[in-house]
Amino acid sequence: MIQNLNSSEEQANLHIVQNMDVNNLPELMQSVLSLAHTPAEKDMLLMSALTACSGVLPNLYFKYGVGAKRYYPNLQLFIVGSAACGKGIANLALELVKPIHEKMPLIIPGDATYPAFYQTLAKQKGRGYIHESEGSVITDIWRSSTANYNTALRKAAEHETISRARCKEASVIENPQLSMVLTGTFSQYHALVPSIENGYFSRLLTLIVDEHQAFNSQYVQPSENSGDVIKAAAEQLYHLYEKLLFAKPREFCLTPDQRTRLGHHLETAYPTLIRMLGEDFHSVVLRMAVHIERIAMILSALRLTEEPCMISNFKFMIECADADYQTAEMIGNKLILHMAQAYQLVKGTEKIEAPKVKPLDQKQILLSLLPEEFESKMLVDEAQLQGISRRTAFNWSEEWQEHGVILKIRHGVFKKQLAVV
Repeated sequence: MIQNLNSSEEQANLHIVQNMDVNNLPELMQSVLSLAHTPAEKDMLLMSALTACSGVLPNLYFKYGVGAKRYYPNLQLFIVGSAACGKGIANLALELVKPIHEKMPLIIPGDATYPAFYQTLAKQKGRGYIHESEGSVITDIWRSSTANYNTALRKAAEHETISRARCKEASVIENPQLSMVLTGTFSQYHALVPSIENGYFSRLLTLIVDEHQAFNSQYVQPSENSGDVIKAAAEQLYHLYEKLLFAKPREFCLTPDQRTRLGHHLETAYPTLIRMLGEDFHSVVLRMAVHIERIAMILSALRLTEEPCMISNFKFMIECADADYQTAEMIGNKLILHMAQAYQLVKGTEKIEAPKVKPLDQKQILLSLLPEEFESKMLVDEAQLQGISRRTAFNWSEEWQEHGVILKIRHGVFKKQLAVV
């Protein structure tokens, strides 16, 4: 069980949907999010829905890295939380892909031995979606072959060939495209990711929920149209899947400005976390760039449900809209903080004593992103990109002035006085 990760204010700053402009999301995602009520529910539903959608967007890819390697939309997500935190809302994501599975097998049961999992994935030509609302289902059945599953999931996250030589005949799955949503407790998460040195840690997106639903909320009746909302969204997603499946492969790309922005993040905001947590966190930072671009690609693809005819207009390439990049970047900024929390928890379990979590200082991260001399508008703009409210940013600015960290030069203009550690 995860307890006392953050103060209420710090936990609020880790929320994703609460700190974004929902109107910038594709209409399909807006309708799905309307079914969630609390900030935690919205975060869980957003990430599980994005991950489910990532498994049904064929023939879309982007190139990344020196070798221009192809990456596909597929995300793998583990929602970590204690009992009664409302993780069940993530099951709505499964409903989004069921109509597609009924027409073309896609869903792979988590309650399966490794040979069965491998054979199913091979039969589906490397494409699949795993969804389990109890992490114990996965960890219990996988306990005897954790290394096999861990390796297979890690390779699938990078679309690397998965091979198996223990069947009657040796076989390989080339270019796997697997998406996965798991929810469970930290002990269940830790069974799958036993150490931070494990290569799967940085490839598995982690969302930590440290909230409990009020007792009465367990008995709130769902709205009468909730089923209709999911059904309509699932139908839209099915039509998009069908069109993409029979279309030619299309490359997704960030604009030059967006790619520059992403590079700036790698060089500024994220190294701050590395200094705070240690060099072992470096792999998480590097792979977050891939996750951000994947999320941007998913958002851009979902917009095609609003104008299906647009698909035929893209001959070879789909360019990312600024709104989708900004949303993806903001989501990435929050997810990396969640993964930092998971990092500290996993790191703590490697010691004899109980794991202790040092709250992350978002103030320090925000300050490190600002130039030596900055205006109030720059402070607010950068804070919003980090998912920090205007009011919180100004409160922090006042604290910095009181402690001599920044000096007010003139109205609305400040200068750093102390080096950012």
